[in-house]
Amino acid sequence: MKTTKMMVIAASFLVAGFFAVNLIFFQVDQTEYVVVTEFGKPVRAIKEPGLYWKLPDPVQSVRRYDNRMMVYLPNQTEFLTKDKKNIVTESYPVWNIKDPVLFMKTVRDTAGARDRLTDIISSELGVAFGQYELSSLITTEETGMKLPEMMNRVTQVTNEKVEPYGMAVVDVRVKVLNFPEKNKLSVFQRMRAEREQIARKYRSEGAEEASKIRAETDKEMQVLLSQAREKAEITKGEGDAQAIRIYASAYQKGPEFYEFTRSLEAYEKFIDEKTTTILPSESSILKYFGNNASTIIAEGGLSQNE
Repeated sequence: MKTTKMMVIAASFLVAGFFAVNLIFFQVDQTEYVVVTEFGKPVRAIKEPGLYWKLPDPVQSVRRYDNRMMVYLPNQTEFLTKDKKNIVTESYPVWNIKDPVLFMKTVRDTAGARDRLTDIISSELGVAFGQYELSSLITTEETGMKLPEMMNRVTQVTNEKVEPYGMAVVDVRVKVLNFPEKNKLSVFQRMRAEREQIARKYRSEGAEEASKIRAETDKEMQVLLSQAREKAEITKGEGDAQAIRIYASAYQKGPEFYEFTRSLEAYEKFIDEKTTTILPSESSILKYFGNNASTIIAEGGLSQNE
């Protein structure tokens, strides 16, 4: 009986000791900061992981804050650019807690920090967009792109403004950059008109270049044709000269035979089965017919005029 009573007392002390340890000792993880408060007021901040102690609740208590980088996604917001163009933007800041005590005193928790970030970033984006034209924020030309420059400036100013709240903003970037739904149709029509104007310019330049090429080609063709005609005339002249030399040589070798063959060639040119020709009897063409002239004339379709 006495042993049982002692065991109960020992167990009670163990349970009480366990709760006392939990009330006094606490562990800090490497992914968090801990602020020890005394009657609700912060008295010290612990940034290093390990096992620590405090006075038991409700005298002292702990508040834990995530010390890792956090990404916050605010709602989409509409802004006006320098050239009076409405755009809808969805941005995201990358931030963390730098001073947990100051953070607790100013914004209390993560929800309060997000509200403060939303106000500051919206204000800075409104100012930044008002200093840049839309064409410098949305462009395919790398040298004319000003969006990264603008966002770097927004990040710098935002980080300076959140320091009094125990926070640090590492980066602010744009996730969505779009036109309002009511303005999309007019914007797309304007973009289409601009592209059509560029296309007409390219077509005009192409037609002009094509005309130049055709003119140059025609010029080269005329030069080639002229050279070909010149060469043809030279060749023809050389052929005629050669023919004349051949005729002259043939005439010198046999004048009568030459005259005979030339007469036959003349017959071939104007006499056929439907030809009727009246020639005087002393014609040089008929002298080669001899005594059979009448017969040949009749058969050839010739009629001799006495």
